[in-house]
This record gives sequence, structure tokens and C-alpha cells, in this order.
Amino acid sequence: MAQAKNQYEQVSGTEYWLKMVKCQDACPVHTDACGYVTAIAEGRDADAYRIARATNPFASICGRVCGAPCEANCRRGSLDEPVSIRALKRFVTEKFGPETGDFTAYVEGCNRAMLPLGSGNGDRIAVVGAGVAGMTVAHDLAQLGYKVTVFEAYSSPGGMLTAGVPVFRLPRNLVMKEIEAILSLGVELKCNQRLGKDFTIQSLRKEGYKAVFLGVGLPKGRKLEIPGAELKGVYDGMDFLRAFNEGKPLPVGKKIVVIGGGNVAYDVARSAIRPLEAMEREEAVADMQRGESIAYDVARSAQRMTGDKEVHVVCLESRKEMPADEIEVSEGAEEGLKLHNSRGPVEIVDKNGSVAGLKTQECVAVFDATGRFNPTFNKDNIEIIEADTVIFSIGQSSDLSFLTPEDGVESNRGLIKVNPETYQTTAPDVFACGDIAHGPRLFISAIRSAQIAARSMHDFLRGTHTEETVRTRWETAQYTMHEEWDALKRLHPPVVDAAQRAGSLDVIEEVYPDAAARAQAGRCLRCNVNTVFTTGMCVACRGCVDVCPENLIRLVGLNDLCKSDDGKAEVAGLLNVSLDELAGMSREKLDAVGGVMLKDESTCIRCGMCASRCPSHAITMERFVYERMCVSSPVRNPGLLYSIAGR
Repeated sequence: MAQAKNQYEQVSGTEYWLKMVKCQDACPVHTDACGYVTAIAEGRDADAYRIARATNPFASICGRVCGAPCEANCRRGSLDEPVSIRALKRFVTEKFGPETGDFTAYVEGCNRAMLPLGSGNGDRIAVVGAGVAGMTVAHDLAQLGYKVTVFEAYSSPGGMLTAGVPVFRLPRNLVMKEIEAILSLGVELKCNQRLGKDFTIQSLRKEGYKAVFLGVGLPKGRKLEIPGAELKGVYDGMDFLRAFNEGKPLPVGKKIVVIGGGNVAYDVARSAIRPLEAMEREEAVADMQRGESIAYDVARSAQRMTGDKEVHVVCLESRKEMPADEIEVSEGAEEGLKLHNSRGPVEIVDKNGSVAGLKTQECVAVFDATGRFNPTFNKDNIEIIEADTVIFSIGQSSDLSFLTPEDGVESNRGLIKVNPETYQTTAPDVFACGDIAHGPRLFISAIRSAQIAARSMHDFLRGTHTEETVRTRWETAQYTMHEEWDALKRLHPPVVDAAQRAGSLDVIEEVYPDAAARAQAGRCLRCNVNTVFTTGMCVACRGCVDVCPENLIRLVGLNDLCKSDDGKAEVAGLLNVSLDELAGMSREKLDAVGGVMLKDESTCIRCGMCASRCPSHAITMERFVYERMCVSSPVRNPGLLYSIAGR
């Protein structure tokens, strides 16, 4: 380790240390969450934004709605609760992101080291779909010098950001600003252009586009094949959310049942409980902002609700098994949603051709003994929930009707077939990723796959091969933990009062005040800092053992290290003996030779008390710093590198 200090070197065996920084390792785009959280704690907000933005073209949006795998893996969560990483990202994006109207920090903040080498030389690229995946591809390729045109089927860009995320969670002006920042890079956007209707893959080729990217997502919802599923008043969740978010909500009654237990189901339910008057007010404000006259048509006025609505959520899972985030469930309950766990739909009750209720049965188990999804039911435990509207939110499906044999693009089980390493389809010049290639995942996962797809498109066109590499270094860590860092509890960002938010489309979550943001950022355990032992200086005083608040340091004899095969190999190497010779040494002899300091890195909280206590300065606190970057090289036959396995 000493040889790596204060200088960069190419490292191939750094996987252990990379995984020690759990938040960054868990992030699909490897955002340095530890870095920007620490910067916030120290009051360096501009640096924090730069770090958060570096590998993520949608940092501002992720500060609002990211699934936050970084938080799920945060080391602080093993002590009490994770650091509020996502909300802290929003804290700095609101100060420096595109939502400010100034794109300077956004454009300058991109980590160009993660882009492949070379230039696009103005080659034309067609991107189909202006969602997260498509706009990420456009973002990367435009910066490489390609002339990128994005074709969007609907009247405005955003994909699932605008169609699938409710306006009270993600403001539409924020989505537009982040997309405008990408367009400012020279990307052309054409809306109301549907693939298969207004143009085809073949027509794009004839127009001179050198490569095509398909980011069409999964636009359709799914319904269960149960009696009554085609009744009037039964919708799929995607249709409902898209209409709601467009300000043209589908007509619903006063008793609504949403089927599903995930985050999207809660988006549907929390949208359904909001009054249509709120939608009208929101649309009126938008009209005034556009300078248009305000007019409510008769149909919209007829939909206006009087009195309270009753919204039920029905799901197979028990409360502990539900895939929905805890905050979604708890805030939904505050807004009046009624949750029915461990219930499976049997049929939608028919009354004169319309919905009268949902018949359910008890779900005894969602998964079988092998862990596969295979629900079992108690058919004697039946309940009927009165309803006049039922909304399915149990998953999404594709629409691949645009594909023709001439395109050369194959599909499999409703998804476009791709090489999982390059996202190239069975047509060499067509690439696809995001939900249409690997099924529904987090937004941040779609961003990551799109970055790889853009890189692969560049390699395909330039005859190169690009790989990611890691450079690392160690440096002395100078830092001070936040006051009472170990006692600080996680505080969620402020939210609008439940009664107020259920009656409006106001954004639910507010931003942290400065003092709260600094304190919450101060909870970070700084996983990129490590204790480094210099063996020759250790006097075996056990001071570090005694002072460690987590009891994770032990001084043991060599015999203890021989309890595992890896330990035996380590001791044999230290003593310069064979494994057979080691096996012949008694416990007493091994312990007499010397001891070792064992430390559990997985639970270390980086408090630095061991280093402070060490009288011989054998222990130092050092920061593990690493950078990811792309390295490109020419290839002799790109077709071999970018062919579908088994094609």
C-alpha cells in the first residue's frame, strides 16, 4: 500500500477497496456519493454539485425520484439508518442545476473522461424516444461530435419521467430544464413523431442516419385475465398516469381500487386520490403561463368530484414483502389510502356493465419454497371491496408493432434482443437499451445502460473498442467528523402537510434548509477513508483494540489466522514455509513466532480513534481515491466484437 501513496498507478486488483465505498459501488453510474455528501457537510456546495453531476446527465431529476441504491447500501444503515443521499443531491442541484435556468455548471460538470476517445465527425445519429435512455445517449454522442436527432412520439419529451411519475413528485418544469440542458449541447428534438407511423427504421437509414438507437420503453400497462377486466371503469395504470400527468385525467368514481404493491401502484393511488379540481387549477396556471385563454370544456367540468374519494390498494404481498418504498406507503396512508395486504384479485364485480367491486381472496404465500413467484391462496377467505373504478398497476409491457422484417431487429418475449455487453441489436446499426431491452428497472440503471450503448455506437462507427479502467491512489486523510455525528438521526426532508398535499398537486417533498443539510451530510461515515497499519512500528500495546467503539480490532496469535485456507496461505507466506510445514507447527509455536492485528473493514465507522490512540503512530488514516475513465483502441474486425452471442 505504501508504494501507491501520493501517486496514480494502474491497478487491476482494487475490487476490494472499490466495494468498501459501498454507496459509489452500488450506484450504476458510480456517482461519488461519499464525495458530494462530504462536500455538503463542509459547505462546499459548488463542488458537491460538480461531483453529483459528473457521471449523471439527470442529476437534478435523480435528486427527486431516484430509487437510490446508494442509500440501500449505505454503511451508516448498518448502525441506524442510511444517510439521506438522494435528498442531499437535490439540495445542491437546486442551487446549481439546470432548474436555475443557467446550464453552465451542468455543461462544465460532465466527466468527459467517461466518454470514449475520438470524434463523431458530424455523422448523423437517430435516437427514438426522448426518455431517460434516449436523452442520455443523445447527451453523450453530441459531446463526441455527432449530429443527433431525437424523435419523440408524444407532444413533449421525458418518457416515463413525464408519463409515469406524478407531477406532485417531479415538477414538469424541472424535467424540461434538464432536457433543455441536453438540447443545448446541439441535440435536435422532433416531437409528435411516432416510429412505425411517421417514420421507420428503414426510412432513417435512407435519410443517411449512420446508426439508430431505440429507447422506446415499455409504454403499455398489464391487466390480469380475470372476469370483469374489460368492464367500463377498469384501467391500466400506465394509461391512467399518462392521462393524469397530461392534465386530462380519466374519469373515475368515488370508490377506487388500485391493484399492485409497488411504487408505481402508489403513484397511481396517490394520483387517484387527488381531486380533479387540482388538475384544472394546474392546467389553468399552465395556460396562463403560455398566454392562452382559460377554458374548461363540458366533459372536464362533468368529471369534477364532489366530496371525498376512497382509494384502496390491494396487493398480494404482506406488509413486509411489499416492493413499494416505506416512505410511499406511510405517506399514502397519511393521505387516506386504505391498504389491503395479502389479498389476490379473483374477479371484478359486474353491475349492469360497470364496476361494482373487486372480489379478493387471501394470499397465503407469494413465493414457493424455491423462491419463485408462485402465489398460493386460501379460497375460503373471500372479501369484496366496493368500487366503481379499478386500476391495474402490476407491470408494464412493450409495443413492438413498429418492427418489420426489413429492419433486421429481433425480439424475444416482448423485449428487443440485444448483446448485453454492447446493447447492439441483431441489426448491426441499431442499438437499444433501457426498459425495452432489459425490462423495468430504476431510472439510474437506464442511464447506465444508455452510457454503454452510446459508447458502443461510437465504437461501431469508428472501428474502435472502448473499455473502462480505474486509476487509484492513496493520500493522507485530513478531516473532522461533524459534531455529534454518531448521535445524529436521519431526518427526512420536510414534506407538505398530508391534508394539504392530498387536495392539491403541490410538490410533496421540500428541500432541506442549509443547517439541516449540513447536519444530515455530517452523518456520512466516509467509507473512502481507511486505517492503514505500518507493522514495523506497532508495539502491540492494544491501545487501538481498547479504544475501538465498534470492537472490530483484535490482536491475535498466528494460530488464529490459520483457521481459514486464506489465512493459512497468508501465514505460510509470512513465514516463508510450505503449507505442509505450516501444518506441522504447533499452536504454541505459531503464537510464539508473532501475532497479527485483525480488523473488520466492513463495519469500521472511520472515527479515527485508533489512529489518535496509537502511541507509535503505526496507524494512519488514509483516503482511497479512484477515477474511472474510458480507454479506446482500434480493432481489426468490429463486427466480431459487436455481434449477438449465439446469433
